[in-house]
Amino acid sequence: MIDAVVVGSGHNALVSACYLARSGWSVEVLERDTVLGGAVSTVERFPGHQVDRGSSAHIMIRHTGIIEDLDLASHGLRYIDCDPWAFAPAPLESGRPGIVFHRSLDGTCASIAASCGAADARAYREFVETWGPRTAGVMRAFAGPPTGGRLARSFGTLDRGAGAAAFSREFLASGDSLLDNYFDDERLKAALAWFGAQSGPPMSEPGTAPMVGFAALMHTLPPGRAVGGSGALTRALASRLAADGGSVRLGDAVTELRRTPNGWTVRTAEGREVRARTVVAGCHILTTLDLLERGGHDRTQLDGWRRRIRVGPGIGMVVRLGTDSLPSYPSAPEGDTVTSGLQLLVSDRAQLRLAHGAALAGELPPVPAVLAMSFSGIDPSLTPAGEHQATLWSQWHPYALTGGRAWADLAESEGDRIVAEIERLAPEFTDSVRHRLVQTPADLESEMGLIGGNVMHVEMSLDQMFMWRPLPELSGHRVPGAKGLYLTGASTHPGGGVSGSSGRSAARIALSDARFGGLRRVLRR
Repeated sequence: MIDAVVVGSGHNALVSACYLARSGWSVEVLERDTVLGGAVSTVERFPGHQVDRGSSAHIMIRHTGIIEDLDLASHGLRYIDCDPWAFAPAPLESGRPGIVFHRSLDGTCASIAASCGAADARAYREFVETWGPRTAGVMRAFAGPPTGGRLARSFGTLDRGAGAAAFSREFLASGDSLLDNYFDDERLKAALAWFGAQSGPPMSEPGTAPMVGFAALMHTLPPGRAVGGSGALTRALASRLAADGGSVRLGDAVTELRRTPNGWTVRTAEGREVRARTVVAGCHILTTLDLLERGGHDRTQLDGWRRRIRVGPGIGMVVRLGTDSLPSYPSAPEGDTVTSGLQLLVSDRAQLRLAHGAALAGELPPVPAVLAMSFSGIDPSLTPAGEHQATLWSQWHPYALTGGRAWADLAESEGDRIVAEIERLAPEFTDSVRHRLVQTPADLESEMGLIGGNVMHVEMSLDQMFMWRPLPELSGHRVPGAKGLYLTGASTHPGGGVSGSSGRSAARIALSDARFGGLRRVLRR
């Protein structure tokens, strides 16, 4: 019997495995895919091109301390700062310069002043000075399980006294109301709303103000691009795990989790039976519940949980491109390199609202809302010499389409519409495209196990965050009635995105339970 089986090789699962192995546990990671890393992985899609399968820019994990704690630099992980971290191009007909979000607050304010006016530049500085400390509090809350004590400690030093009511009200407000409170220019509001909406919910929903507030933290440490692709993170984690005696087995899916008197029996597609004291499930929460049902767990309880977990209509789709050149935006200020980070190709929040409403109805967006990334400009190891890449993320494309339509029939035409959005702001870019891969919501599900095409696993709305993610009774990384089973991954607090915090929390809880559970047995004797 080994100490722990970890189900899945996503970055949270591997973080858990690394912390357990570092503590002396015997650990085996079982992954159904033949590619390591889940949605944090990179493969050769086009000749000589290393292309991400899921995530690309790493934002939260650089604020967690996990990279340093596990010494992943010594296992080959290196980040390049995305600076500027974002660019919002202006429509060509406006004749105005785009907005450049530098790591430097002064540089960003200067760009906002040139594009939107001095009043909005002053407001942006106030926004960053107010929401920078608040977002640091959010990151502290994300660093461990979502208990009341941790949340109180994370935010307890902020806006005390007379300001406490305003602070709590603003945290529960919509992102749109926060933006309207600070700014006048719609293009600036749209850029920040589009940045905040990357978590999934539209900025009209209550509780989305902190998602907009994350922009303030980018002036402390911007998004990072892992050299060699997003999968460099999970490769470094696997290397760290191996150095501590752990192992990863690819291409052997877990098919059943069965609780036994002495621990767990984990069955796989290849017919293996692995006995372990502990299981850490890093797959989608609904997948975990299916594995438990096959192992004889109470079906009534599982069905009750399934009914209450909301995956949502799907978030979006991706077009991956191999090109001859980087996008060239006429609205980019002369001398600024604006393709190093996130290119926010939305200039009016109405476009976001229409796209979200269409997705709820099972329809395609009237105009796709697109985020472009082209990291080959700062990391030439991704492509052959003289070539580049661009990733176009288009949000709020439904998983289930009305009228019996199938994504297999619409993928390429919708890909054309998505590419047209960058062409509108960077003319002649389409002429540079040499390779193209379209990943629809159905493709995201089939390739990476992202049920319903939701890259965040379950919706990141307020009622499924913090101590409610994915449900109150599952939010502590444990499963009632399944002793020794721990949950990690995007289905759990703090949710989707590349942070690793869920993996670290699950490992710490498992280690604590083992340590204090043994102490309790001794005391009972």
